[in-house]
Amino acid sequence: MIDDPILLILAGTATFLAAGAVKGVTGMGLPTVAMGLLGALISPLAAAGLLIVPSLVTNVWQLFSGRQPGALMRRLWPMMLAVIAGTIAASPLLASGDTALTTCALGAVLIAYGALTLVARQINVPATLEPFLSPAIGAATGLVTGATGVFVIPAVPYLQALGLGKDDLVQALGLSFTVSTVALAAGLAWRGAFEVDNLLMSAFAVIPALAGMRAGQAIRNRVSAETFRRCFLICLVLLGTEMLARPFL
Repeated sequence: MIDDPILLILAGTATFLAAGAVKGVTGMGLPTVAMGLLGALISPLAAAGLLIVPSLVTNVWQLFSGRQPGALMRRLWPMMLAVIAGTIAASPLLASGDTALTTCALGAVLIAYGALTLVARQINVPATLEPFLSPAIGAATGLVTGATGVFVIPAVPYLQALGLGKDDLVQALGLSFTVSTVALAAGLAWRGAFEVDNLLMSAFAVIPALAGMRAGQAIRNRVSAETFRRCFLICLVLLGTEMLARPFL
C-alpha cells in the first residue's frame, strides 16, 4: 500500500490514463484495469468508490461520441428497459450476499466465449430474432448485474453478435454500461448499500480517464475491423481471467 499522498495521486492518475486508453480502444475494461491496478495501492472499497464517476462519465461519452446514438437507443430500448428491471430486482443479492462463486463462473464463461469466437466462425443473431432476444438478454444482464456488479454477461457477447460495425458496437456498449451503472447505483441506494464516500476524488479521476480514452479512440480509428475484433475478443478473455482469479488475489 502507498502512504505518500503525492505518490498515490501520481499512481492513480497513471492508472486511470491506462484504464481509459483500454476503454477507448475496445469500448470496455475501465473498471477491470483500474480495480486491478488500484487494488495494490488502496483498499478494494476505496478503489470501487473512485470508479463511480469516471465509469459513468466515460460510458456516457462513449455513447455520444459516435454517429446517431438515437438510432441505437431506438433499436436497443427493449433490452435497456429489461436491464433496469433485472438489475433493480437482483440488487439485494449484491447488497447482502457473497458473489465470489458467481463472479468466477461468469469469468469462466467469458473466457470460453472469447476463446471459442477467436478460433470459430462469428456468431450472428438473425434480425427476425432480435425483438424477442433483446428483452431476454437485457433481463438476464440485469439479474447478473444486480447480483454481482458485473455488466458484461450476456450483454457484451449478444451486442457483438448483432453484427454492428466497430464504432456502433462501442457506442452500444457505452449505452449498455451507462444504463447498467445507473440502474445498479439506484438499486443499491434503494437498499442503503450505495457507497458515496470518495465521490470528490472520483470526480477528479475523470480527467485522466477521459484523456486516456481519447488516446485509445485515436488508436481504434487507425486499426482495421478484423484487428479491432481480435483485440476486442482478447480483451474479453483477459476480463474473464481477471474475474476468475479475483477471489484468489
